[in-house]
Amino acid sequence: MTSTVPALGTPLHSVGSQAPAPLAPRPPLVEGAALQGVLLDMDGTLVDTEGFWWDAEAEVFARLGHTLDEAWRDVVVGGPMTRSAGFLIEATGADIALDELTVLLNDGFEERISRSLPLMPGAASLLAELAAQDVPMALVSASHRRIIDRVLDSIGAHHFELTVAGDEVARTKPHPDPYLLAAAGIGADPARCVVIEDTATGVAAAEAAGCRVVAVPSVAPIPPAAGRTVVPSLEHVNLPFLQGLMTL
Repeated sequence: MTSTVPALGTPLHSVGSQAPAPLAPRPPLVEGAALQGVLLDMDGTLVDTEGFWWDAEAEVFARLGHTLDEAWRDVVVGGPMTRSAGFLIEATGADIALDELTVLLNDGFEERISRSLPLMPGAASLLAELAAQDVPMALVSASHRRIIDRVLDSIGAHHFELTVAGDEVARTKPHPDPYLLAAAGIGADPARCVVIEDTATGVAAAEAAGCRVVAVPSVAPIPPAAGRTVVPSLEHVNLPFLQGLMTL
């Protein structure tokens, strides 16, 4: 069963009947392998939805009488909704409260994914392979819980031991908190986890948490760096590839 996790510093077993007690660290998946878990971003990583967010933002602001500058797209991608919405209010001067705008953006995005929810290339096969090999997985997203649950209906909640939503943590990406929570929730050492992300914001969060990172850029380029591997798509990622990152 997929569970949610509490804010940083809160015992996992204290949050609701679905939240698990902290798990003991698992042994290596195969002899000589040190991989203890895979932590995956959602929008732009598993599902091709980064464009949906921009379309929803453009539509809402058009109704408010404002046109969004395409140059802002890289600014708002991958971050928490409050940051993106706040930036767009300030940039346009729109007369709308942050809370009201957040609801409108979530509504617009949810309407879009109800019509179509395309997976990123290689996502389905990677999830199936990791699940078949009993690799602990967690979904870590800056999207709100209502959005994550809708997406999980399509990609399969059963793949993940837990999920972390952006509106369930005091500090979401680019802070390390979501990935630290996810690693703790599956009983793993963050240094023995691989994070798969598509934006610089998510990569920053994962690296701050001490995780190895596979970047699959969706909107803006992400350069390689120490502890970071950049690939063109998830079609280049499988379990041996992820295990190999632990020895680099």
